Amino acid sequence: MIVALIIICEVGFWVLLAAGLATRYLLRMPRLGIAILLCEPLLELVLLVVTALDLKNGADPSWKHGLAALYIGYTVGHGHRTVKWLDGHAAHRFKGIPVPRPPRYGKARALHEARVWLGSVVGAAVASGLLLLAMWYVDDPGRTSSLEAWMHTAWRTAGIHGLIALSYTLFPKKAPAREHERTGV
Repeated sequence: MIVALIIICEVGFWVLLAAGLATRYLLRMPRLGIAILLCEPLLELVLLVVTALDLKNGADPSWKHGLAALYIGYTVGHGHRTVKWLDGHAAHRFKGIPVPRPPRYGKARALHEARVWLGSVVGAAVASGLLLLAMWYVDDPGRTSSLEAWMHTAWRTAGIHGLIALSYTLFPKKAPAREHERTGV
């Protein structure tokens, strides 16, 4: 049931996102569009409540509960950026605003990658907090080892992402010569 709910939440995320952007740009009702977009965190709240109820009703903590925590953590860490990015593309498509693009070179790109990595750190912290709460709630170390493993997975993923982000600082990509002349950077 938890896995099905995670899938439903993911599909719901994209449906609400499409509905919010369509309302905002096609129907030209920006306030209603924002209201629809603000309903997205409710999906994660439903997933959190159902996961907690599942554990309360005696379910053994398993990979499903760990995946739910990681999904919620990812949404907290990266959901806003995803919505903002797609909103920028919708604004480009329907209002002619320039396409939002991350910086491509040098220090600006390294700072962009560091900000994205911070989203992964936030996601891992949220997931770890939820997993720790679940482990405390179950209060049986013999039954919660899978949840602890998911916590390690969250931080291992954030660490790998951090190394990739750091590579943009250590080995910055330089702008081509003609772009350097045009921008003066």
